[in-house]
Parts: sequence; C-alpha cells; structure tokens
Amino acid sequence: MEPLPLGQEKQDDGARVAVSTIASVAALAGVGVGTVSRVLNDSKAVSGSTRMRVLEAIAALDYEPSAAARALSTGRTSTIGIVAPFLTEPSVVERLRGATRRLAEAGYQVTLFDVQRPEQGESALRSLSVKGRVDGLLVVSLQPSAAQLERLAAAGIPVVLVDRRADGAPGVFIDDEAGGRLATEHLIGLGHRRIAFVGDLEGGPFGFTSSEARRRGYEAALRDAEIKRRPLLVRRGPHRRDAARAATRELLALPDPPTAVFAASDHQALGVIEGAESAGVDVPERLSVVGFDDIELARYCGLTTIAQPLEDSGARGAEMLLAALDGAAPRPHELRLELQIRSTCSPLVGSKTHTEESRPIRPRLLNGMMRESQAILRGRA
Repeated sequence: MEPLPLGQEKQDDGARVAVSTIASVAALAGVGVGTVSRVLNDSKAVSGSTRMRVLEAIAALDYEPSAAARALSTGRTSTIGIVAPFLTEPSVVERLRGATRRLAEAGYQVTLFDVQRPEQGESALRSLSVKGRVDGLLVVSLQPSAAQLERLAAAGIPVVLVDRRADGAPGVFIDDEAGGRLATEHLIGLGHRRIAFVGDLEGGPFGFTSSEARRRGYEAALRDAEIKRRPLLVRRGPHRRDAARAATRELLALPDPPTAVFAASDHQALGVIEGAESAGVDVPERLSVVGFDDIELARYCGLTTIAQPLEDSGARGAEMLLAALDGAAPRPHELRLELQIRSTCSPLVGSKTHTEESRPIRPRLLNGMMRESQAILRGRA
C-alpha cells in the first residue's frame, strides 16, 4: 500500500483525510517542534523569517492546536467554570446571561455545573480544585466553605462569588435587608398596615439567606412605623409558586386578612397574585403585592418589585474574574437596588392616600395580562 503523505491518516472507509499535527507543521517549515510551539505562544525568541515560515506552514496545513495542547503549553485552559443552583430559575438564568456573554467576549469557553442538591455543589468545587480543569471559577448564590476556598486558592484558581459574600473571595452582592425594608416602606406609604410576608423556609441545606434578610427588612420597616408585627401574617415555605399560592389563600381566609403582601421573590409574588385570583380577591384593588428581583416575567405582568440588576451582576462577576486572571485583586462590589412601581399596588381604600385617580389599571385586566405573558414566555422556551 502506498504510504500516506505527511499529515494524513487513513479512515475506516479507506478515504484519506488531512490531520495536521504540530510535528507536520514543523516538518513543512523545516524547524523543530519547539519553534512551532514558541510561534503559537507568540514568543519573541523567534526570528521574523522563521516565524513567517511557520505561519505559512500552519496556513497551508490548516493546523489548529488542540485545547489540551494549548493548555499544556500555556498553562491556561481558556475555560471558566460556573457553579450555580437550579439553572432554570429565572433569576439564575438572567445572571448567567450576563456572565456568559462577557466571558465569550473575552474569548473564554464556559463549563456550567448545575447544583440541584448540596452534595453536588461540594463535588463540583472539589473536582474543580484540581489545577488544569478551569482557569477561574464563578460561584452563583452558593456559599463555599473556607476550606473549599483555600483548596481553590492553593491550586491557583481565582474565585468570584455572585449573589454572596465570603471572606477569602471577592463578590458581587446586594443588601437584601435594605431591599425588604424598601418594599415594606412602599406599602406603608400607600396606607397599608396589615402587610403580610411570603418567603422561603429558612436554614435549609443550601444555606440561602436572602429570604431571611428580606424578612428582617420587612420587620424593621414595620417596627420603625410603629406597626405591630403579626406572626400570623408571616408565611414561609418552599421556593415554589404553588407554595406561595397556597400561603396566600390561607392568609386571605384569616378573620383579619392582609391588605398587602411583600413576597421575597418575583417568583413567589406571581404565586401570591394567582392565589388572590383563585380566592376572588382583586389585585391591586383589594390586595397590593410587591415582589423582589425584577425578572423578565415581572416586567410583562406589571409587577411592582424591588429591582436588582440580575444580568449586570453576572457580567460584573465575570469582569472581576477576568481582572483576577490578569493578576489584579478585585474588590467586593455592592449593587444598587431600586423600587420599580408598576400595577400591582394601590393605596388602601379609605386611607389618606387613596383617591379614584390613584387607582392603577383594572385588576381583572392585570390578571389577564399575567396569563398572556406566561403563555408568551412558555412559547419561547
């Protein structure tokens, strides 16, 4: 059989296909493999004429170094790991959108690790602490332990947290307690006094603290306004819309039901609106609702909410990680919160702030808008 020319191999069907290697580039250029490697790494220790011969050989053979070879020669993988819980959650999706876009612009590939159980997060962080898997790591909404951060630092892998704070790693975060206070103060300003809170179960296995902090802000606002805190108006459950829906029906069945609800997330706030509708209670005419996050669906539904820059938090986290990879020491960054006033809040009927002109759009129209927007987003998926 006729031998294959340099840089070709035989396929199973007998066809020949060009497979360029660094050795074939070196042979065609008449240089050593080390010289080709130095050209690929843009080393200054190669003369102009030699560099030109190597580049011409690379072009002629359509050679592209493998990721593994590039990692061996440069010590970089051009890959960033992102560890995040519940990748389909709207707030996580928006953070990832910002992070992945910025990393792609910088020429990095992204490896996502979806954490559905606490042990998955521990396993991901342990495996990523092996040098050579990723260049850097973004951790979204999870709290690495001090030991995990030390292992990653020892492996030379910079870590940036998004939506968390921890000693030993820079992060992008918000003041959840201040946000809870801002939401409740808005409802108090509309004349409401029986204000309920619907949030997450606290002290869970993931160590999430945002709902608890937002509840503290809610209670602080009530205290400052000299409004008695009513434990019956505080409901905590799984972070699901159906749980918020059921909690709302329980609240509205009380002898002295709330006239307003602050939900710890937009996801739960939408469940509150659904629960009110199923109980025949109009939003916002008989029940005002404020959420937290400002996810995309909240904007479609006209939900009044505490807006945090979700997409920007991911982008800023990525920028901090890129800076760390360049040898900088990024500082923790707190993002600004804003109250987004839309259509789910109304002044309390009979309060000094209530007038016919102050009432928002008709509540039945609001509920119809929510059903329509949900259908639109389901169609996108």
